[in-house]
Amino acid sequence: MAFTLNDLEAVVAARASASTDESWTAKLLAKGPEKCAEKFGEEAVEAIIEAVKNDREKLTSEAADVLFHLLVMLKSRDVPLADVMAVLEARQGQSGIAEKAAR
Repeated sequence: MAFTLNDLEAVVAARASASTDESWTAKLLAKGPEKCAEKFGEEAVEAIIEAVKNDREKLTSEAADVLFHLLVMLKSRDVPLADVMAVLEARQGQSGIAEKAAR
């Protein structure tokens, strides 16, 4: 059975309710949405650097950090992953070019 983004969202939710002494996620969330967004941005930049360097192993690790911190950031603003997935689903069937032109 594959570990999914829904599973990861559940992990983030469980860790969010833990003690800040015991959970990095709880500690980060306690610092507020702005700090969560900043951490997500840092992880995204690190992933970009590894992609440019063509380091597959490090890119894979940084991509995992990006996904994790994206879900933490979403949690900090009470945005469920299901809402994000619904937007992606609605975009299916049209080209990215058409979708961007419609914005």
